[in-house]
Amino acid sequence: MNDTHAAAAFSALGHPNRVAILRLLVRAGDKGLNVSQMREHLDIPATTFGHHLKAMADAGLVKQSRHGRSLISKANYNVLQSLGTFLMEDCCRGVFSPSQTVELEPS
Repeated sequence: MNDTHAAAAFSALGHPNRVAILRLLVRAGDKGLNVSQMREHLDIPATTFGHHLKAMADAGLVKQSRHGRSLISKANYNVLQSLGTFLMEDCCRGVFSPSQTVELEPS
């Protein structure tokens, strides 16, 4: 994970409907859900639902696979965990001026 990938992931979550979809997929677990199942739980218009889902899939937050006629979407737990780790990896190490040389304690 780097700044560019993190920014793309956060950009893909830049709408409340996308956050709601992702949280639903996290609750669904490894089985995932198809669009009809997701729409049963969320009050998101069909006209924009696919757009929101595609934005998250393009950013790697959601994995999709076809099973017969159904497109199953699942939360990409590896990317979600990497995003959280990336944000927290320098937690509480302090902020120093660029001219300071500081030895950090091993984490």
